[in-house]
Amino acid sequence: MTEPVVSRRERKKAATRQAIADAALRLFLERGYDHVSIKEIAETADVSTATVFKHFTGKEALVFDQEESTDAHLAAAVRERPTGVSVLDALREHVLATWLPIAAHPQRAEFTRLVNTTPALRAYAERMWTRHTDTLAAAIADEYGVAHDHLACAALARFVLEVPTLAQRQRDHRAAVEEVFDILTHGWRPPAVADGA
Repeated sequence: MTEPVVSRRERKKAATRQAIADAALRLFLERGYDHVSIKEIAETADVSTATVFKHFTGKEALVFDQEESTDAHLAAAVRERPTGVSVLDALREHVLATWLPIAAHPQRAEFTRLVNTTPALRAYAERMWTRHTDTLAAAIADEYGVAHDHLACAALARFVLEVPTLAQRQRDHRAAVEEVFDILTHGWRPPAVADGA
């Protein structure tokens, strides 16, 4: 499959967006989210405030700059999976491919602390999480020809989106992701005594 050709203009636009997001995150981590203005972010990224708003809907969106495409990627993982691959296996591969690099990022702990200690960011993250759950549930429901609010599809979407949160607390992130997806695939069983030892 050939990669789509990206125009010079699109590359420049993407580079500007990334520069703004990088500047914002650096300032937020250094000084705290509430102590940084859009004007300061624009100056640090060497763009106008109008350019910042051309690329981002607001200050919170600067922190979650990668989230804009998450809905589309979740739906694509389900809808565009290869023939013969189950919905769960496609989602397992998607989580492994997208979340493991994020979990290994050197700024991950700082980023998590920033979000957890900033009420506006926590609220924004929760709204995004709900939106992603609805999008994924709808994509799963479409695959089985049922209503978008079907409980089984909504439950699976919610569980899948919780996998990173659960795996984050474990030493081996990959093994933890695999274990949760095994539970989703084969059903929950009481843990053996040796597992908890």
